[in-house]
Amino acid sequence: QVQLVESGGGLVQAGGSLRLSCAASGRTFSSSAMGWFRQAPGKEREFVAAISWSGGNTYYADSVKGRFTISRNNAKNTLYLQMNSLKPEDTAVYYCAADPRHPLYGSSWPEGYDYWGQGTQVTVSS
Repeated sequence: QVQLVESGGGLVQAGGSLRLSCAASGRTFSSSAMGWFRQAPGKEREFVAAISWSGGNTYYADSVKGRFTISRNNAKNTLYLQMNSLKPEDTAVYYCAADPRHPLYGSSWPEGYDYWGQGTQVTVSS
């Protein structure tokens, strides 16, 4: 079992930065692939980034590549998402998710993840 709690969301102007954190409880965090997803009002949940259990493999949606960086600290049971050069279209609720079944990779499909946090709101003003 993994319990996930996101934090770090807020209101920021376009071009600004935010760092999201996802604190995990449970022993399976360090052996799980992790992902970030987001969902804007009226839209489906979409993939943002993913990272393998060791941090050696990372994956990004084209829309955030070069602007966002996913990382993890297994000693602290924490996942991060550094978001730079934010755009109004990045506005959404951001969720972290854990996939203990496929630790070597990071899926871009929500169905690939077993555990989810409650989400944190990110709002980017123009």
